Amino acid sequence: MKASKKEFIAESEDLLFESQQLILEIQDTYQTALNPDTINALFRAMHTLKGLSGLFGNQGITNLSHSLESLLDDIRLGKIDVNENIVNFLFKNLDILRSAVEGVKEDNELDLTIYIDEIKSFRSSLKESVSGPNIKGLIDESISKVLSEYEEHRLKSNIKDGKSIYLLKAFFELSTFDTSLEEITKKIKSEGELISTLPTSADTPEGSIGFNLMFASFNQLNVLKEELGNDIEVLVQSKPKGPQPKKKEEQSIKSATTNVRVDIDKLDRILNTINELSLAKDAVKRIGLEMSDLHRYSPFIRDVHKISLTLERKLSELQDEVLAIRMVPIGQIFSRLAQVIRRYSREVGKDIDLLLYGEDTEIDKSLAEDIVDPLMHLVRNSIDHGIEPSEERTSKGKKGNGSIVLKAFQKGSHVVIEVTDDGKGIDIEKIRKKAMQKGLIEPGVDLDENEIISLIFTPGFSTKDSVDEISGRGVGMDVVKEKLSALGGFTETYTKKNEGTTFTLTLPITLAIIKALIARVDKAKFALPLTAISETVEIEHKDIQTIEWKDVYYLRGEMLPIISLGKIFQLETSQSDKSFAAVVGFGKRKLGLLVDEFLGHHEIVIKSLGDYFKGSYGFAGAAEIGKHEVILVLDIESIIEKSLIKQEGISYV
Repeated sequence: MKASKKEFIAESEDLLFESQQLILEIQDTYQTALNPDTINALFRAMHTLKGLSGLFGNQGITNLSHSLESLLDDIRLGKIDVNENIVNFLFKNLDILRSAVEGVKEDNELDLTIYIDEIKSFRSSLKESVSGPNIKGLIDESISKVLSEYEEHRLKSNIKDGKSIYLLKAFFELSTFDTSLEEITKKIKSEGELISTLPTSADTPEGSIGFNLMFASFNQLNVLKEELGNDIEVLVQSKPKGPQPKKKEEQSIKSATTNVRVDIDKLDRILNTINELSLAKDAVKRIGLEMSDLHRYSPFIRDVHKISLTLERKLSELQDEVLAIRMVPIGQIFSRLAQVIRRYSREVGKDIDLLLYGEDTEIDKSLAEDIVDPLMHLVRNSIDHGIEPSEERTSKGKKGNGSIVLKAFQKGSHVVIEVTDDGKGIDIEKIRKKAMQKGLIEPGVDLDENEIISLIFTPGFSTKDSVDEISGRGVGMDVVKEKLSALGGFTETYTKKNEGTTFTLTLPITLAIIKALIARVDKAKFALPLTAISETVEIEHKDIQTIEWKDVYYLRGEMLPIISLGKIFQLETSQSDKSFAAVVGFGKRKLGLLVDEFLGHHEIVIKSLGDYFKGSYGFAGAAEIGKHEVILVLDIESIIEKSLIKQEGISYV
């Protein structure tokens, strides 16, 4: 991909994300106190996208963003009142713009003509609203005639809202007027809304420049004079309505100027270089040890040892810094899900409250993007299957509005994400009957509750009898399991009848560089990610028992399922009386993997096996260790899945 195209896509995605946040803010505030700065910021974002796409020759995106810009201009000028239909229409076209940008990424330019015509029809169908009171006679004509259309609209809106209109006269020295004007502007915005800044020459001292700043505020004149300390004139006096809260100073939604956008591919290349340097560092360390065996500890050997330690420390610092650059707050993902929840809850006619916790929890950028689809499917499942209609909820003694809670927190080297609803819970018996109808369970086979719940992640499985836009096709929950497995993560489900369901997703903070335990089976070596290992134990074969065709080992009074990696990959194993086991997984989904020997741990960079080996069972990729030796990295989740879930009478083919 050309650098110019990458730059366009990155800039566009930033603008679309900013626009999404602004529309969400509009949705939350339009019925109470819609902030005009929010509309203006959204208008500017569309204007910027229009210019950006025009610069890079994407005419379709240019025309669509221009049409949306015109719609937003009508809104900010008071010609169109914001309502739910407007918000939904903005969300819809934001999705279309996002698809168009995705099309650019895939060299597939979408035809957006039909959507542009739809925006024009939508605008023409809306009647212009009354823009406010007549200001003739209220404001001096010398002032009103120089106001822009937008400034006149904001003036009328503030008078309509019952605010007083003031004119502040200020004079500044020419050498410092820009900073002085900015300072007084911030003070005015903290007291109300700045409507217009008009230069004036009347009574201006020599060597100075004067401004008339018109603003609206609920505060009284004596309060404003005390706070602003300038010559202030009352243009329109409102009736006192008691003390009004000060408007909080708006924080800039732009990124700090010190921030630099970095392509994730560039960071991947840096990490690959760090990995190669780590191999070189290990070689220096190994050579130093070999030389010390031959020549004892000479000054030369001590220097080599010091160099290897310094190299190790600095590489570790460099690695930590690069990984920190890759981190993004999970709140970016939660905000996208907020849009999905609001949209689908309206479509199915359910009132749903959304609660977010742990939005500052950080996760690797690539993992954050990969986890979007699984979370979206879980949220849609909660809306459609979990939360009952209002009438049904109130009949059970619940509040009419359902709730979905998105929560994220760090747990060691993992990030845990919980999706919780307060709906009716998962119907275990309904899943069992549906699974038997589909031939997933043979009659007479006894499965525990967790094994039955796990069937909802089977491809093509759905308990709905009809298909609608949201669910019923049996596509979605299997995506959750598949994606989590590919990311080296795990999913657990907790449900209680009429109280709700919690899906818990546990995944590593980053897959860029991970620590792995190297294990040997026969002559083959494998890497087991340490993030998936809770402990290692030495097991004597005579202590392994067989229960219901499964090998188990009693570990501190609990039954731990055991399986040999040699058996999984058809390798010869050691004939000794004991083996080593890595205990992998979390909670009730633990498994002991038997190996011949543990060879220590390494920091590795996982490399893809390529399309040729795509779908190969049990492997997440490959990594390079030691003397440029390549070994396979195990996909722990898929091994657990096959080993724990597969039972007689259940088909996963």
